[in-house]
Amino acid sequence: MEFNGYFNVTFRDTMENWQSEFLQLVWQVAGLSLLWYVGSPQSKEEHDRVEEKINFIIKRLAPENATQLLKEWDKKYPKE
Repeated sequence: MEFNGYFNVTFRDTMENWQSEFLQLVWQVAGLSLLWYVGSPQSKEEHDRVEEKINFIIKRLAPENATQLLKEWDKKYPKE
């Protein structure tokens, strides 16, 4: 009889712990996916920073064509 009570308590505690860990993991994945989809301010800042670096490299590698290339790409791939 004592083993049965011990088993029930242990099983209940284990299931509560697993439930808590599972819900925490689901929240983290869902929250991260939502923030990634919506686009956090930090990710937008990073995007702008990378774009500035690429523009700088283009201007250094092809100074005579850089302005024309950047205008064409801005027209082809407009900023959101």
